[in-house]
Amino acid sequence: MVEAFLLPLILHIAWIGWLYAWLTIARYPAVWGRGARDSDAARADELQPQAGLLAANLANQFELTPLAWFCALALLYFDAVTAVDVAAAWLFLVGRIIHSLVHVFADNIRLRGIVFMINAAGVAVLVVHLAWLVLAGGG
Repeated sequence: MVEAFLLPLILHIAWIGWLYAWLTIARYPAVWGRGARDSDAARADELQPQAGLLAANLANQFELTPLAWFCALALLYFDAVTAVDVAAAWLFLVGRIIHSLVHVFADNIRLRGIVFMINAAGVAVLVVHLAWLVLAGGG
């Protein structure tokens, strides 16, 4: 059960790594392209619109993630991981990936907000389980 719980969280770290690689590639023309100047490198996200969206999405990856990891580590510490927590961790990962794709390719703030609720629901399940565990004295 522990491996199944940790896998989506570790895959989220891999997703963040992929986003960094994608951002590097998206910024390449402004930073290293023929005729690029130092001033272009400083404005890479402005000169390459997809790079700006990727950079913003990368920053978003660190907003809810610490809470997810805190809950995950606490549930592991208390040896209280359930199948519901595993499903919630996968919901978090799937939601983060969908959110990234919507952010970068559609840049639709309303749709992003709706999609954000997917991963937020996964984290909410972990928070509620941990809170219940602590309040019930099981932790």
